[in-house]
Amino acid sequence: MKRNFKMTIRYDGSRFQGWESQPGVEMTIEGKIESVLERMLEEENNVNIKGAPLGKVEDESEDAIINKIPVKVIASGRTDAGVHAIGQVANVHLDTEMKAADIQSYMNRYLPDDIAIEDLKDASERFHARYNALGKTYRYTCYYGDSKPVFDRKYVTVLDEQPDIKKMREGAEYLIGTHDFKSFCANPRMKKSTVRCVDSIDIEKEGPYIRMYFHGNGFLQNMVRILSGTLLEVGFGRITPQKVGDILEAKDRKLAGPTAKAQGLCLIKVDY
Repeated sequence: MKRNFKMTIRYDGSRFQGWESQPGVEMTIEGKIESVLERMLEEENNVNIKGAPLGKVEDESEDAIINKIPVKVIASGRTDAGVHAIGQVANVHLDTEMKAADIQSYMNRYLPDDIAIEDLKDASERFHARYNALGKTYRYTCYYGDSKPVFDRKYVTVLDEQPDIKKMREGAEYLIGTHDFKSFCANPRMKKSTVRCVDSIDIEKEGPYIRMYFHGNGFLQNMVRILSGTLLEVGFGRITPQKVGDILEAKDRKLAGPTAKAQGLCLIKVDY
């Protein structure tokens, strides 16, 4: 009987073409996770049939080869190419007798070093990582300083000028609440509602690092990166804080700031 498992996943998205597996695209996080789980189930089935130890199947005769067992992982949401996560959540239904701890151990053994399963446990049959999510926290990190962020260079956006944090916070106030965020959506043909609730935006500065934290009930395509790019424009003085409210009301993507680079974005937490 199939069981439903909930996973918390951490990954460095630098070399991946985003979360979602796509035809003809090898380097996706979802694709890597699904391929490891498919391998695990195939090996478990071979153990049941041949009695060989897991991972030690050597007989490739016709009766020993099991048809590929497809696996579909469901994430709380898709992250773009180059975006990172320390708290992505996903669920997957597996027909296995293995213990959750053994599945987690197997996955961490065979997944590439830039993907880790932080937690894996049995979940209720009805748990759905995307539909049951109540909110998400994203962090966008920038760096401005005299030196270079040598060891953080893949996880921050380096700025050429120092933004005014006070002005950024003033601009962020116009974004708090339930609004139509069409101006901050990368998909101009979005047919579904573009109304979302952003209940907090916190902007912190620590030394050369500037971190923007966004919490809301959901985010549109590239929304956090466009919000970040717009608030940085406010910090640089190219958009006034008051203009952010006008951009929001206009529902026109062309009026908002640029889409900030992917490497500065990280999915921190998903609420259930």
